[in-house]
Amino acid sequence: MNPEQLIHHIDREFCLSFLAKMVQHKSYSATDGERELAKYMAAQMTQLGLETELQQVPGDRLNAIGRLAGSGGGNSLLFNGHLDTNPVTEGWTVDPWQGKIDDRFIYGIGVSNMKAGDAAYFCALKTLIDAGVTLKGDVILTYVVGELQGGIGTLAAIEQGVRADYFINAEPTDLQALTMHAGSLMFTIELTGDTRHLSKREEAVDAIGAAVELIPQINTMTFSGAKTEAHRKINRGHIGTVHGALGRELEEWRPPQVADFARLKGSARFAPGQTVEGVLADLQALLDKLCQRHPGLKAALFDDGIRDKPTMLPFEVSPDSPIVKAVNRAWKSVRGTEQPTGVITPPAFFGTDAAHLYQHAGMAGVVCGPGGKYNTMPDERVEISEFLDMVRIYLLAILEICQPN
Repeated sequence: MNPEQLIHHIDREFCLSFLAKMVQHKSYSATDGERELAKYMAAQMTQLGLETELQQVPGDRLNAIGRLAGSGGGNSLLFNGHLDTNPVTEGWTVDPWQGKIDDRFIYGIGVSNMKAGDAAYFCALKTLIDAGVTLKGDVILTYVVGELQGGIGTLAAIEQGVRADYFINAEPTDLQALTMHAGSLMFTIELTGDTRHLSKREEAVDAIGAAVELIPQINTMTFSGAKTEAHRKINRGHIGTVHGALGRELEEWRPPQVADFARLKGSARFAPGQTVEGVLADLQALLDKLCQRHPGLKAALFDDGIRDKPTMLPFEVSPDSPIVKAVNRAWKSVRGTEQPTGVITPPAFFGTDAAHLYQHAGMAGVVCGPGGKYNTMPDERVEISEFLDMVRIYLLAILEICQPN
């Protein structure tokens, strides 16, 4: 069959059933369920005829890696997606692990972030294999863990030698081609003041008062060194947690006293060309001015990428890269329109494992996956038509990059 025939012979029932089975694995980060899903994916890839391995990841976790070896002469293409999911929140009206399918959607925790993408590239390759298509270049399917902990699974895969000429990261972009996204720096700020009873509040240095002043400044800031307006577009600071009370232990039982300690945790988004060091310097300058306005206040800034989990750095690829053009052409063949491509928000604010493949493995790639609109919310879901179109787009991208025999 030619490519046009292939994309019209996607096995809809198999694709949806396969995705539903992935959803039915409760694969919370660093749990036995995550390990079981990695083993399941390895078994499925082995059954498909791929050379398969289970890679060790720190924390007694597992990546599932499969390779379909080509005959030679074509470029290799790596697909990347994570198996771990966020936890179920309040407000669900369907079973988060049923993999429910109705006329329009498939539902489940992690179906958008990002099991639909994971299933789509498996189903794309299976469609080619079932049709008897052989390729010149290798296709590598990576099912990693620990993306929610800074991408430790993809880093482990890179350290163990996983490479290709090009990659597609299947994080949810609503099928758009994301060519740049921000780096994600997590940080902690500790403000230390000087307590007094409220009767002598004027003599105190109020850590909560200083925090209240600081938060909107961080939440509206951009960082120095942005190369272009497009790069500045994905600059953003945000404080996500605040805790203020008495002492470093944050004692809460004495509200008549002015709080002398506040701990703020936040995230900074910054573009390629900007650095962690530059972002931290900009934050520190803000803290220095805060301390000048509040004599006696002390401020400490910590890079949680050093203290906690790896920092996901920025990602960028030229819109003219062969992998971007291949995905663009595949979209047009499937949908008949031009694919939205570039610095697309909100996905450009996400951190993804594409950054590790780009920064640490030197690979060119693109972020393009199903889901996004209904991501990380009650009744998380993906449109069935979007999922199946993603299978078709991945299939055509494989054919263009890896070249059929």
